[in-house]
Amino acid sequence: MKGKELRWKQRFVNFEKAFHLLERTLDIENPSEAEKGGLIHFYETCFELAWKSMRDYLENEGYEVKSPRQTIKQAFQIELIADGELWLNALEDRNQTEHIYDELIIDQIISKIRNVNFKLLNTLFLFFKLNYE
Repeated sequence: MKGKELRWKQRFVNFEKAFHLLERTLDIENPSEAEKGGLIHFYETCFELAWKSMRDYLENEGYEVKSPRQTIKQAFQIELIADGELWLNALEDRNQTEHIYDELIIDQIISKIRNVNFKLLNTLFLFFKLNYE
């Protein structure tokens, strides 16, 4: 296994763990304040590992990308992901989670994670899972 291929596969192993933590936390119907904090944290971790897995995969394919935004745009161009705009919105949500202290904003972000962003992560997870072998 080549070095860059090995790197995206190693990163995917961590992405998979974070993905399942987020998935289990999303199953909590009426999360407490602490559970909401955990959900936000798991989303941050999962999103970070998702874009870095994409970056490593793209580098393995011969592309040079550095930032999350550049990675998302390139992944969309080669059809690794289907909706670049939603991914860019999910990146903004990820960036916003570091600075939220308002309960209403927290609930809005969690709603977006549940209804939009998790589906994006799930589709990417399934792609990597199929290509991992």
